[in-house]
Formats: sequence, structure tokens, C-alpha cells
Amino acid sequence: MVSVVEFRIDRRSGVATYLQIVQQVQQALRLGILVEGDRLPTAAQVAATTKVNPNTTLKAYRELEREGLVEPRPGLGTFVSRTLARPESAADALLREELRSWVDRARAEGLDREDVQALMNSVLQDRYPQG
Repeated sequence: MVSVVEFRIDRRSGVATYLQIVQQVQQALRLGILVEGDRLPTAAQVAATTKVNPNTTLKAYRELEREGLVEPRPGLGTFVSRTLARPESAADALLREELRSWVDRARAEGLDREDVQALMNSVLQDRYPQG
């Protein structure tokens, strides 16, 4: 099955483009958007939609392969080989809804995406300092 992941590259983030691709695949694996057997977009497809050099995508895919998350199949593409998703629980659904409400409040207060991201990163760094 072809994946539904669409990469979004933020050239102002200060994060290397290939790492943004790696992080977005990891997030999709954690959220269950990508599952074992899904095919990632080809480097040419990613280049067409994001204007990223195909070699950058290939570097990201090699990193994901090194982590054991994907495997290349010559002539077929790059496929997800394992998931990072946990089985969803009732707590997950409740937390997701609380987070949606918080983001809605932040938007109502005039915070933009970058403001919300900065706040989230700050709290995550405070609560998970090793990450």
C-alpha cells in the first residue's frame, strides 16, 4: 500500500531537511498513520511536492533504514518495516481531546503555529529533559 504521508519542509526551522523527513516519518509511525508494509513516496515524488533534492530524501531514508524502520526493495520502493505506534488506549483519546481543546484556546488567544510549537517544545524539554 502507498503511504498517505506528505512531507512539509520548514526551511526556517534550523533543522536539516533530511532530519525533518526522518522526524515526520517517525511521527507518522508513532501515530499509526504509517504501518508496516506501507510504501514511502519515492525521492522523485518528494522532490516534486517539496522542492527537496532527491538525494536529501534518500539520505533520510538511509537513516530510517539504519534505525530499522524502513527497508528498500530494489525496483519496488522503500517500505515501512516496523511501527512505533503503541496500542491506542482510552487515555490516548482523552489526552488527544484535551490537547485539541488547549490548541483551540491558544489559537483563540492569538497564538500562531510557531508560538504553539515553541510552548510545546518548552514544556516537553522541561518534562522530558533527556530528549
